[in-house]
Amino acid sequence: LHKGLSLKMTTDGKLTEDDEPRACGVCGDLAKGYHFNALTCEGCKGFFRRAIKRSTQLRCPFLNKCSITKNSRRSCQACRFRKCQAIGMKREMVMSEVEVLERRIRIKRKKKLEALVQLSSQQQDTIQELLCGHRSSFDSAFYRFSGFRPMDRNILHMSEDDQSPSEPCSTSSSTSSSSSSSSLSGSFDKQENVEGNPDRKSSVFTALPHVTDLVTYMIQDIISFSKSLQDFRSLIMEDQIALLKGATFEVMQIRFNMVFNAEKGIWECGNIIYCIDDAVRAGFQPLLLEPLLKFHHTLRKLGLQEEEYVLMQALSLFSPDRPGVQQHSVIDKLHENLGLTLKTWIDCKRTGPEKHLLYPKVMACLTEMRTMTEEYSKQVLQIQDIEPDVISPLIMEIVS
Repeated sequence: LHKGLSLKMTTDGKLTEDDEPRACGVCGDLAKGYHFNALTCEGCKGFFRRAIKRSTQLRCPFLNKCSITKNSRRSCQACRFRKCQAIGMKREMVMSEVEVLERRIRIKRKKKLEALVQLSSQQQDTIQELLCGHRSSFDSAFYRFSGFRPMDRNILHMSEDDQSPSEPCSTSSSTSSSSSSSSLSGSFDKQENVEGNPDRKSSVFTALPHVTDLVTYMIQDIISFSKSLQDFRSLIMEDQIALLKGATFEVMQIRFNMVFNAEKGIWECGNIIYCIDDAVRAGFQPLLLEPLLKFHHTLRKLGLQEEEYVLMQALSLFSPDRPGVQQHSVIDKLHENLGLTLKTWIDCKRTGPEKHLLYPKVMACLTEMRTMTEEYSKQVLQIQDIEPDVISPLIMEIVS
C-alpha cells in the first residue's frame, strides 16, 4: 500500500499514463488516484462518499472480518467502510451537498470572470497613448542632466583645517533603507549646525543649484507628458493647472523610481548617480526624505512594468480631489477608468498568486505619496526663504 505513495500524480490526483497500474487499498481493483487521502479505485471512492453522506450505522452480519476484494466488496458494507478508514480515508474531506454546490458556483463564476477579463480596445488605446506620452517626455538616457549646474556634494564650505574633497554617493551593495536614513540624519545634523552661523549660511545648500535645474527639467517634462494626453487637453485651463500643481511631485517620484536601485539605495540616471544625501545638500529635511526613501524601496520591489508605471502616473495626474478642481465629476470618471484599466492589465498580463495583491499595493503607494506632497511644498518654501535667488520660478509656481 505505502509503495503507492511514491506515485506521480496529475493535478487532479490521477495517475499519469506512464505509471505502472496500482491497486486500490480497499479492494485491490485498479486505482485511479488519491481520493479522500488514500489510493483507491473509483468504486471505493464513491462508496466512501455515499457512506459518509448517509450517516447510517453499518453492521457486519458476520464476525467483522470479511475479506474485501474486487468481487466481494459489495457483500459487506461495514467491513468495506472499516477498511476505507484503515487505509487513511478521511470523512472530513468529503464535501456536503451544500459545499459541492458552492464549489460548482465558484468554478462557474471564476470561468466567467476569466472570460470577461481582457483589455478593451479603448483600454489598449489608453495605455498606448500613455506610453507614447511618457517615452516622448522622459529622457531615459538623461543626456540633458550633464548640462545642469554642477553638483557640489560638500555639505558646506569648511575651513582649511576641516576641508575634505567632495565625496560621490556610495554605491556599496550593503546600502539599505535603514542605513541611508541613518546617513541622512547625520548629514542633516551637520547642516543644522551651520545654519546657526550667519556668516556661513549662504553656502549651506551646496547641491541646491543642480537639484533646482533637475527638478525644473523634470517639471517641464511632466507638463509635456500631460499635454500629450487628449483627456488632459480637454479639461478647462484652471483644472489643468490644479492637477499639475497637485501631481507634479508624485509623478516625478514615480519616474525616478524607474531608475532606483533598491539594493544600493541610489538613483542611476545614466552616467549620473544620485543618493538621498544629495537632497539633504539641497536643503531638504528628514521629515520628507526618510519616508520618501522608504517609499522608493517599497515601490521598486513591486517590479512594475512600464505600462504599470505610466498608468500610475496617470492615476496621480487625474486625481479629482486636488485643490481648485472644478470639473470634479469628469476627472473622477477619468480616474475610475484608469484604475479599472490598471486592474484589468494586471489580471490579463500578470501571473502567479501575487498578482491579486499588486493592484492594492500600487494604490497604497499612491496614497502614501499624497501624504508627502504637502511636506515637499512646505520644505521648498522654507528653502526659498533661505536661498531666495536659486529656486526657479516654475518650481515656485508649482508649490505655491
